[in-house]
Amino acid sequence: QVQLVESGGGLVQPGGSLRLSCAASGGTFNRYAMGWFRQAPGKEREFVASIVWSTSRTYYADSVKARFTISRDKAKNTAYLQMNSLKPEDTAVYYCAAGSTALPNPEIYEYDYWGQGTQVTVSS
Repeated sequence: QVQLVESGGGLVQPGGSLRLSCAASGGTFNRYAMGWFRQAPGKEREFVASIVWSTSRTYYADSVKARFTISRDKAKNTAYLQMNSLKPEDTAVYYCAAGSTALPNPEIYEYDYWGQGTQVTVSS
């Protein structure tokens, strides 16, 4: 059974940075894509970024492009989301997800496994 555990969330001032981690276990991820999604209060869950485990091919939502970077460490079975130039509108619970797909899909239904989420709050 695939398990995903996020960490690294917290409170940061506007313009600051955070790095989220997603530790994956219970599976072989060479045929997976890993995605980061977020959900703000009262809003639907939305795509942030994704990466294909085997090729490192990435895809980003327009709202985070050039500010966020997704990466993965095969040896540690861990995916990361480096978030720079954070804005108050980035405040949300961030979720890591894994899906058996060869493309860095942005669609929620492509992902079968989800972590519990980590809170990111951007506020002065």
